[in-house]
Amino acid sequence: HAMLLPVLVCHLRFHRSLEVLETRINYKFNNRFLLQLALTHPSYRENFGTNPDHARNSLTNCGIRQPEYGDRRIHYMNTRKRGINTLINIMSRFGRNLETESKITHNERLEFLGDAVVEFLTSIHLFHLFPSLEEGGLATYRAAIVQNQHLAVLAEKLGLDQFMLYAHGSDLCHDSELRHAMANCFEALMGAIFLDSGIEEADNVLSSTLFKGEDVLYDTWVNYPPHPLQVQEPHGDRKWIKAFPILTKLAKFEETIGVEFNHIRLLARAFTDRSIGFNNLTLGSNQRLEFLGDTVLQLVASEYLYKYFPEHHEGHLSLLRSSLVNNRTQAVVCDDLGMTTYAMYSHLKTELKTKDRADLLEAFLGALYIDRGLHYCRTFCQVCFFPRLHHFIMNQDWNDPKSKLQQCCLTLRTMDGGEPDIPIYKVIECKGPTNTRVYTVAVYFRGRRLAKASGHSIQQAEMNAARDALMNSKDLFPQLDHQRRVIEKSVKIQGVRPDARDKGSRENERKYDKGRREERHEKSRLSNKSKDIDKTDSGSRDAKKARNSYREDERPKNDARPAVRDRRKEPTERESNKVSIDYNYTKIARNRDSQSHKDRKSFGERKYRSGDDGSSSYNYSHKSLENSKYSSRS
Repeated sequence: HAMLLPVLVCHLRFHRSLEVLETRINYKFNNRFLLQLALTHPSYRENFGTNPDHARNSLTNCGIRQPEYGDRRIHYMNTRKRGINTLINIMSRFGRNLETESKITHNERLEFLGDAVVEFLTSIHLFHLFPSLEEGGLATYRAAIVQNQHLAVLAEKLGLDQFMLYAHGSDLCHDSELRHAMANCFEALMGAIFLDSGIEEADNVLSSTLFKGEDVLYDTWVNYPPHPLQVQEPHGDRKWIKAFPILTKLAKFEETIGVEFNHIRLLARAFTDRSIGFNNLTLGSNQRLEFLGDTVLQLVASEYLYKYFPEHHEGHLSLLRSSLVNNRTQAVVCDDLGMTTYAMYSHLKTELKTKDRADLLEAFLGALYIDRGLHYCRTFCQVCFFPRLHHFIMNQDWNDPKSKLQQCCLTLRTMDGGEPDIPIYKVIECKGPTNTRVYTVAVYFRGRRLAKASGHSIQQAEMNAARDALMNSKDLFPQLDHQRRVIEKSVKIQGVRPDARDKGSRENERKYDKGRREERHEKSRLSNKSKDIDKTDSGSRDAKKARNSYREDERPKNDARPAVRDRRKEPTERESNKVSIDYNYTKIARNRDSQSHKDRKSFGERKYRSGDDGSSSYNYSHKSLENSKYSSRS
């Protein structure tokens, strides 16, 4: 126990010093562990004793790179990120049912969340402070504030380098690396405050740090005006619905999605293209709302992934978020909600591009946030976006076809060294006018053409060619079979305990637990019966008959030993009940949508539809969002 005293003293001294940091940021953490996690650099290791970094540096300088004693694997059990197998294993895991604390003991996951928090808060203030500035100008100002060089200045204001936990090695000896680590630490600090007390406290800390000692600028930044449409009608503008046909049409859209805007002109602006020009009804187009909606979606998705995917590192979380918020997914949600029917253009468009439909959805999210707040945006994403994660993980949509093909090719590299073989793409045909040009691209590997495909851009044609190559050359890449087996194993594991990992309903969880209790009771009863039989004469004919009756007819269905029984015999009522409580993953996934929405009021009742080509969509019926809550279930 005496050898643990240095660890205890170090811990107490560190947490005592954190009181100084809390005074500087004018915020006291409810959960101090979040603050410690935000200050922990990935290089830091708890050595349970005095700091050996200086001795290790001396050994390194003397040429001894790694000592041959000790077991260092424990340091990397929850931190290994590299390697194709690690990537596949991690990305095949589904989210947890409840918010789960991660075992990753450094600040990179908090940095992932804090980056979205800082970007969101900056976007909100800029959006309201510059009502006439277009999307490009807002993005330029935001980039200047959220870049690492500026965040390092903010971290220096707070003196975060005095509290950071990191190894005293050569990694952070250079000023550029240290300042980059300080910027990441500041983002992690914002993420920790957001988790601890919400977006308001994070906004207060960021604002006070940005304009520390500049009261006039601080007041201007904090006291931003409301949206111009809200200024014109402070108490709502729904009284104008009957006066304008477009507002009457949008009121029907509100009934479809179950949301009623206080300022319906905000909704009208979200559907107004810039080709319409300025008008007194919407006071502009939806471009600025697109800028805002994009950062709202980033924050909500980042928060959800951080809380319910505890085994994923920041890189894995970024891959999932990209698959969740990309233009293709947003366009599918836009089509499911029928938003294109209400879009307003100066000239009628027969079909909107994927980017245009994604912009419509982002503008809608921006309007929803201004009118209803972040809670409604969370619920919207909870219903329309997060259920799709299961499909993305099952089909590995987090990985684009070009990256997947290159990873498969790299697994075929030889052991004799040299540069690995990678797929090569060549444009073999280009035809059509400039605005409708079609490119044909072929992909080659080791001199063999794997596939060719066409597209309206070279990048799209390369993606299509890589997708066809993966489909046509499965025998060439054993890595595809490995990925399939990993996914199947993950699905099997998820199905063992639907209440632990699957996003099934609470009703399924209760039935599962009840079934487990019944099975344990049945095993106990049959075990006692077997003991009673063994007490009889082992050589008697009746005893043998009784034992055979137990072994053949009353053996539990889930017994691992093979049961010798008459297959023509009809199952008993008890056996039928046991079959009914056998919840495998497929049944849970199939009934997820219908079951889970019986236990909560949500944005809308959704029906999942899967196409023959692997695509999927959701339909929504009329339900109100007023009483819905941000549930953890997909």
